[in-house]
Amino acid sequence: MTQTPPPQVWPTLRARDARGLIAFLVEAFGFEETVVYGEGDRVDHAQLDWPLGGGVMLGSDRERGADNPWWLPPGTFGAYVVTDEPDALFARATAAGAEPLYPPRDTDYGAREFAVRDPEGNLWSFGTYRGEARKTR
Repeated sequence: MTQTPPPQVWPTLRARDARGLIAFLVEAFGFEETVVYGEGDRVDHAQLDWPLGGGVMLGSDRERGADNPWWLPPGTFGAYVVTDEPDALFARATAAGAEPLYPPRDTDYGAREFAVRDPEGNLWSFGTYRGEARKTR
């Protein structure tokens, strides 16, 4: 018997305009804004949930330094996200301003997927591949 546990890995990214990126990810891809902490333009922490499970966490870019040892440059993130409707999502994403890297296509492992770049430069691939089920121990 095999089963796939719920996602407990949270990809993270930084943004020059975190509030703008949050709005884009909600409009273009359909992420759900769960929580945003911070004042004014600054975002200290945001959680965006994906309707099929999992999500991403993000915040405003801060300078690299002793108080920020885990620094991520904006625009260096990449993720694969499962969707049941890649063709419709590609149309939605590009209509909202995502830069197409490649349109929906079928893979040799049975998935349908596409890839785009968001306004911060991050790479997003969306497709039907859900991964292989883990073997129970």
